[in-house]
Amino acid sequence: MTRYATIIGTGRYIPENEITNAIFAEWMGEHSEKLAEVVGKFENSSGIRTRFYAPDDWATSDLAAEAAKAAMADAGVKPEEIDLVIVGTDSPDYITPATSVVVQHKIGAVNAGTWDVGCACASFPTALAQAAGMMAVNANLKYVLVIGAYMMHKLADVKNDVTAFFYGDGAGAAVLGVSDKPGYISTSIKADGSYHKHWGIYSGGTYEPATVESVEAGRTKVKLVTPFPPTVNHEGWPARVRECAANGGFDIQDIDHIIFTQVNVKSIGIVMEDLGLPVEKAHYVMDKWGYMGSACLPVAFDDAIKLGKIKSGMRVVFCGSGVGYNQAATAFIMP
Repeated sequence: MTRYATIIGTGRYIPENEITNAIFAEWMGEHSEKLAEVVGKFENSSGIRTRFYAPDDWATSDLAAEAAKAAMADAGVKPEEIDLVIVGTDSPDYITPATSVVVQHKIGAVNAGTWDVGCACASFPTALAQAAGMMAVNANLKYVLVIGAYMMHKLADVKNDVTAFFYGDGAGAAVLGVSDKPGYISTSIKADGSYHKHWGIYSGGTYEPATVESVEAGRTKVKLVTPFPPTVNHEGWPARVRECAANGGFDIQDIDHIIFTQVNVKSIGIVMEDLGLPVEKAHYVMDKWGYMGSACLPVAFDDAIKLGKIKSGMRVVFCGSGVGYNQAATAFIMP
């Protein structure tokens, strides 16, 4: 039979320590009243009202493991039945080894292979496409666990850098099984590496190994160096969705729901208008959990399912863009 990947379970994990915009504004206000006012402007433009931080002794793999356990429970799949673990993150536990192998150990997926995807917010739709491709041609792959996890606040100067406003911790996961009907439909991907110096962590890798000087100068922390033009998402997201639809042989109007990167609620509205779709078909969660990078798509997806917005038979598109930049859109039909 033709083998299609299908989503059979989802889960998420949000830590308990809430950092409201009021708290964040207090931190910024210790430096200047102007910075505190920027928090209000960010809230109005993005829709982000709060975020949650993991405990100080946690790593990204801990968030990922909790989301994975929730997704496996939802799917009715045991850890030892998982054949492959893919983790999308740009806040890894270590430079090396991969975070996915740490997650594999923590959840007890003793029979699974692993790898990481480092496309920031585009990681989850990219990883879904990778998993679907592997499952289509490898008969030994029965269950694949795809996770998006994010703990950027630990790599940011949260009490001094106002752009840390955007970073919330969390993880979301999906278990993919095999079906004789879609499931997975299609994918569109694009990158533009000319933006690679706009936003990132620029010391600590081989470009500039960490030194006392680079640590003290803050170069081992995540920094927004140059803002991305709004057109990156406002034009890029519709392009990815349209190409994904063309690749999958379906019309835009056939889309029942789209899950976007959860960084700006106004951007979602602009893109949905461009696509000619009602904004109600794009669930968002940045207002209650903040921007969670690689985790925001699977977290929003799980939330939409739990709220009954996404149901069996619906065609769902995941569209994400991340620093670098990378963009990806992947379409599935829900079983």
